[in-house]
Amino acid sequence: MPPDHAGTAPTLIGSVQRAMRLLEAAASHPDGAPPKQLAREAGLALPTAYHLLRTLTYEGYLRRRKGLLVLGGAAERLGAGGARQSRRGTIDEALAHWHELIGVPVYFAVYREGEIELVSVADSPDNPAVEEWADFKETGHAHAIGQCLLSQLGTEARRDHLDRYPVRSLTRYSVRDDRTFLRRLDAVERMRPVVEHQEYALGTVCAALPITVGDTAATLAISVPSHQADRLLPAVRTLQRELGKLLGTLTFSISI
Repeated sequence: MPPDHAGTAPTLIGSVQRAMRLLEAAASHPDGAPPKQLAREAGLALPTAYHLLRTLTYEGYLRRRKGLLVLGGAAERLGAGGARQSRRGTIDEALAHWHELIGVPVYFAVYREGEIELVSVADSPDNPAVEEWADFKETGHAHAIGQCLLSQLGTEARRDHLDRYPVRSLTRYSVRDDRTFLRRLDAVERMRPVVEHQEYALGTVCAALPITVGDTAATLAISVPSHQADRLLPAVRTLQRELGKLLGTLTFSISI
């Protein structure tokens, strides 16, 4: 297909437009609506509306309930995806704000379904994030993000994680074995920042703040070059203050 030229109107697919109007009409009736009403609200002739409604129902975007049409699973998945994107945007904006304010890379991660998931990072060429040279999911024992997340788990969940991802030394500063690492997790004070010095990457020190909502463990983390280690704790204190301002929004976003 040749590219659109400036000033050229886009080619619109009428059947898609009509189907979307029907879906919008159905979405405005949580308890469902009859086909004739949806056709009327979408401004479509009945034969056209019936054909499109049958197709949308077959594809799972609509479903029948006691003679009425309501949104189906496919449409609900689209809506859920949009909500996740919106919440992800909220996280990205918050991290970008904190990165600009504090002048350090800021990370947001969660522990979901037995895995460490790095959700978002805000950095810049002048203050770059730590390069993921060893898989973050497999090396939670070595970085502040993983240590903070695992410290929020129960004993059984910690052991399960280490059964799948045993401790291995990444640098000369890394913890050496599972037993030592579990003792360290036991010593972490509840809801206190976790700090690690060059355990994941030489030349980098990191700190992570725990965020727990229900059964979900999450963390905000920062990193600085080791020769600027004196910046770490002041940056943590600033992030703690800032986190308090947006905690409600951020904790809502943990479900993404």
